[in-house]
Amino acid sequence: MKRRNLILTGIAAALVSSCSSKSKFKTYRGPEVTFIVVNKSERKMFLFHKNSVLKEYDFDLGFAPIGDKFYEGDGRTPEGTYFIDRRNPNSKYHLSIGISYPNARDRAEAATLGKPPGGDIFIHGESNRLKLGKNDWTWGCIAVPNREMEEIYSMVQNGTPIKINP
Repeated sequence: MKRRNLILTGIAAALVSSCSSKSKFKTYRGPEVTFIVVNKSERKMFLFHKNSVLKEYDFDLGFAPIGDKFYEGDGRTPEGTYFIDRRNPNSKYHLSIGISYPNARDRAEAATLGKPPGGDIFIHGESNRLKLGKNDWTWGCIAVPNREMEEIYSMVQNGTPIKINP
């Protein structure tokens, strides 16, 4: 009887573990991502290790994708050199990594317009899978599919430089 209960308990444990969803937190053991390049017009993001491209991703942008971000609410994605400055494992957009916008130049540009520069610019997953690839829909962020965001989240560390080109 004990043996039977032990076997049934083992089978039940295996079934429960196979039904659980996979973790969104991946482990990366490859070369360090030393910088990120985002080309807005091509909708291409590249993760580099020194001079070698490790990965390439397609993405969606803010609802006003052309031009630099000048103030909060303009729907644009900033252009310039920043760095990854934070991580949000509980983002409503699956996972997200923060971009250090605004910098001193961004704050000065917004001030000349009499507006706040905004903030909270992230590379993130999607909240609604139907949005991705259907037009630019964010408020200035860079959005990738959730599976790709899991990979990016595991590969990119705080302090990584990011260059966002027009």
